Amino acid sequence: MKYWKQIADSFLSLIAGFFVGGIIIWLAGFDPILFYQGLLIGAFGNLYYLMTTLSYAAPLMLTGLSFAIAARASLFNVGAEGQSYLGALAAVSIGAFLAMPNLAHQLLIIIVAFILGGLLGGLAGWLKVSRGVNEVVSTIMLNYLSLYLSNYLFTYQFYDPMRAYKTKDIEATAVLPFVMPGTDLSFSLFLALLVSFLVYVLLWKTPFGYEIRAVGLNPTAASYGGINVRRSMIMSMFISGGVAALAGAFEVMGRFHCMDTELTYIKGYGFDGIAVALIGRNHPIAIIPASILFAMLKTGVQAVQRYTSVGGRTGVPLELGLAVQGVIIVFVALPSIIDMIRRRMR
Repeated sequence: MKYWKQIADSFLSLIAGFFVGGIIIWLAGFDPILFYQGLLIGAFGNLYYLMTTLSYAAPLMLTGLSFAIAARASLFNVGAEGQSYLGALAAVSIGAFLAMPNLAHQLLIIIVAFILGGLLGGLAGWLKVSRGVNEVVSTIMLNYLSLYLSNYLFTYQFYDPMRAYKTKDIEATAVLPFVMPGTDLSFSLFLALLVSFLVYVLLWKTPFGYEIRAVGLNPTAASYGGINVRRSMIMSMFISGGVAALAGAFEVMGRFHCMDTELTYIKGYGFDGIAVALIGRNHPIAIIPASILFAMLKTGVQAVQRYTSVGGRTGVPLELGLAVQGVIIVFVALPSIIDMIRRRMR
C-alpha cells in the first residue's frame, strides 16, 4: 500500500508539473499542446530519437542510484559528478593504453572505475564518521579535485595529437557494442539495468542492505541493535561512489570511445542524478522510469523549438523549454523532498 501511495503521489505531481508548465508556455504566447507534442516527438518520435533518449537515461540511472544508495544511509552524496569523472579517467587510461583480450579489457575498466569512484566516496564517508565533516561539503570539494585532476591528465597526458581537444580513442577490445548501428545507444543501458537490479538485491535482500537502511532510519537505534554504524556509512558511500564512476566509464566505453579534455561529454550527469533519485523516491527500481522521464525531457526539449516553428513564426525558445523542464522536475521530485524533510525533522 505504501508504494502504491508513492506511485499515486508521483503521478499526480507529474500531471501538476505538466499543467503548470503548460500555463507558462501559454502565458508566453505559445500553444502548450503543440509544445508537449514536440517534446514527445523529440524524445520518442522515431527509432533514432528513442535510442538517443535511452542513451541519455543510462548514465542518469547510475548517478541516480549513486545518490539513492547514500540516501538510504541518511547521507547526501553530492559527489557523483566527480566520481563519474574518475570513471571516465579509468576508461580512457586503461582502454587507450593497455592491450588486452576483449572481455578482460572491459571487466578491468569496470573494476578499476568502481574502485576509484568508491575510494573517493568512501573518503567522504570516512571524513563524516571520523572527523564529523559534513558529506555535502566534502563531496562538493572532492568534485573539484576530480575535475582538475582529470582535466590535467586528459589535456597534457592522454590527448590525441591529431585532435588535441580530445583524448586518444580506447581500443576496440574496450568498447561496448551499440544496440543498433547508427544510434547512440550502447550496451551500457543493459549494464545500468543490471546494476539497478543488483543494488535492489543488495539493499532489500541482504543483511548488509538491511544494516544500511536501518542506519538511515535511525542510527542510534541501529547502533543499539548491534549494527556497526560507522562501517555501514563508509561502505554505503564507497558503493555509492563506485556506481557513479560506472556512469563515466560506460559513457566512454559506449557512446564516445574517448573523452574531451573539458569533460563536457559527461558534465552534469552527477547533479542530474540527484533529481532522478528524488523522482524515483531513492528506490533502485523506481529510478529506472525516473531516468527515462528525465532523459525524455532532456532530449525532447531540444526538438521543441523546431516543432513549434509554424506559420513562419519562431518556435518556443530553448531557454523557455528548459524552464518548463525544470518546473516539471521540481513538481515530480517534490513529494520525495517533503518526505526527506519530514524524516529529518523527526
